[in-house]
Amino acid sequence: MSEATANQFAAPEIVDRTTFQAELDALRVREKAHSRDGDALAAARRRLPMVEVDGATPLIADRGAVTLLDVFEGRRMLVAYYFMWHAGRRAAEQCEGCSLYTSQVRELSFLHSRDVTYATFCQAPLTHDEGTRYRDFMGWEMPWYSAPRESLETLLVGRRVGMMHLVCYLRQGSRVFETYWTTRRGVEVMGNSYPLLDLTVYGRQEAWEDSPPGWPQREKGQHAYRIDGRPIVQWPRVKAGYSDDLGTGGR
Repeated sequence: MSEATANQFAAPEIVDRTTFQAELDALRVREKAHSRDGDALAAARRRLPMVEVDGATPLIADRGAVTLLDVFEGRRMLVAYYFMWHAGRRAAEQCEGCSLYTSQVRELSFLHSRDVTYATFCQAPLTHDEGTRYRDFMGWEMPWYSAPRESLETLLVGRRVGMMHLVCYLRQGSRVFETYWTTRRGVEVMGNSYPLLDLTVYGRQEAWEDSPPGWPQREKGQHAYRIDGRPIVQWPRVKAGYSDDLGTGGR
């Protein structure tokens, strides 16, 4: 974006420091209330009942066949992200939303310190090699498993297979229980990009946002996660020379 184009956007009113701080202090009251509401929601989430799932459900790891119980790596809790996958498709055609959120999950040691394992379940039956090639192209280091269709139907019973899901599990000995799940905007908790954008004057710049007239917003129908034919988060890897060959016969 050129400087001339950027200068065409509307901007907030210019005020003195005292007026600015007074307005910010008023907003801070609402922010603190929002934080307390979030704490109350988390407390309610911790009090949800749980449902048992089959800990022997098969998954595919780099080392071969494993079970859901194995994925815990001996820890008590597991957070699993179900990555949408388009079997036989090029890297550029893979899910841009899943790629965005997964790219923001990096350091897992703090989760481990709380007895939580994090893993990605690639919804890629019989295409584990494609999924791992994509993982390596993107530079992701979290545990990565492929979930056959039958396993997905077991784990996501009553939910749509082929959609992003974030699911939490608890292990008690050899028994496994599902304690929470979410999808769509619920998976935003995986990343910091949107929370940081929400702090900026122009926000997410998406058409659905409530912004003042003249604020920059993406045109209706313009994809939020994709640009120039690729998921946005792929471009740094491509420009750095990493191969996006998934072994599907095309690049």
